[in-house]
Amino acid sequence: MPDHGPRRRVIGVVDSDSFVKWGAATLSRATGWDVDLVLIESDVSATDRQVDIALLHTAFEGRTVRRLSLRRLVDLIRTEQPDGVFVSTRGPVAEVVISELLALGRATRPVLLTGLPGISIPAKWKGIFLRAQADVFVLHSHREVAAYRELALTHGVEPAFALATLPFLTDPATEPPAEPAPRTRVVFAAQATVPADRGDRLRILSWLRTLAIRHRDLDVVIKVRGLAGDPQTHHEHYPFDTLLTGPTPDNLRVATGSMAVHLGHAAGLVTVSSTAAIEAIAAGVPVILLDDFGVDPALINTVFEGSGLLASKDDLMAARFRHPNPDWLQQNYFHPAPEDDWIQRSEEAFAARDLGTLPVRPRARQSRGGMLRTGWERRRAFGRADTSALGTVAFVIGRPLQIARRLVRRARGVQPAERQPIASRRLAPIETETPVRAPHGARHRTAR
Repeated sequence: MPDHGPRRRVIGVVDSDSFVKWGAATLSRATGWDVDLVLIESDVSATDRQVDIALLHTAFEGRTVRRLSLRRLVDLIRTEQPDGVFVSTRGPVAEVVISELLALGRATRPVLLTGLPGISIPAKWKGIFLRAQADVFVLHSHREVAAYRELALTHGVEPAFALATLPFLTDPATEPPAEPAPRTRVVFAAQATVPADRGDRLRILSWLRTLAIRHRDLDVVIKVRGLAGDPQTHHEHYPFDTLLTGPTPDNLRVATGSMAVHLGHAAGLVTVSSTAAIEAIAAGVPVILLDDFGVDPALINTVFEGSGLLASKDDLMAARFRHPNPDWLQQNYFHPAPEDDWIQRSEEAFAARDLGTLPVRPRARQSRGGMLRTGWERRRAFGRADTSALGTVAFVIGRPLQIARRLVRRARGVQPAERQPIASRRLAPIETETPVRAPHGARHRTAR
């Protein structure tokens, strides 16, 4: 991109593990900007270890990321007055940060950039309204932009959606190794909430055990974002490292670390639904998207219909991995790079800010409850990291009401969302599964 003036100063704000990875990787593509990262404190803020892993192969690898409270972040922006702030955080935190920075006023406030990491199909209204006031809203495929624009218009809002190639798909800053690594690894990309049911997750482990036993030449790795107890973007009720118990083949293990490093050794990747499948396609690694649990918006896997990657546990246990259909790629994350427009739209917003003509987009929702509601939303977003008086008062009043509502729902027999049955499931009861036993001599261990 040609140089049109002084380099822009941008601060990236990140919080949980997946948003650290996405924010750092996306901002690494903005080579014409001077960028610093800060981590905003909340109950799910990434640990130092998670941050180090997330920054691998980005422009920020090895750099220190400051940890700031919301108040200190706002003070930093007010003092340094950067051209832009890239808000790479969970939705509730993004809403609060964007609102606080807009309150700085037209003369001081930066251009506000935000977006959704990874696969964002199906489009969700909550993803829009929490970030609707941003000046640039980044998505990652033509299909996503069309779906989110249509959904936003049905609610009477029009955020500034922009297109960016998923930043994990290529790694231009990293030179390829002199000798290719041996591809003997099968990587299972775990997710915190898909599938959510404990029995379903045990089924997956039994299939992976069978794969490891049948294919002793393969190193079967259950790749997790964090171990049990680590903070994550989404709460994981049944971590795989606690479920993997009993006799375990030597070539089956749980691991953390960089997905890019794991894919560098991978003969195949398997998942139920994960952006890691897109990363694997870009790396030339064949994929299996398990459809034994159905294809359903709740499983975040409808985007893979027509890809040719959906397959069953039988394909997994036979190690029959697949490559995608070429006609699926263009609309789903593999558009030509020149079609990206998020940098251009950001530069246009910077220019409008310089002229004092950058508009303030309207809120997408008007919450009832006034200041008390504002305090409650802030406390929910930041948890114990919110020490404001308003947040404390709102929590003291709102928490008992929240508990009471849950008790009423339970009494009426309303199931939590993650326990509601999915109509498209086609699994037999878990009792019909044949138990998998490790061969004689396999280690007996519990992965930690």
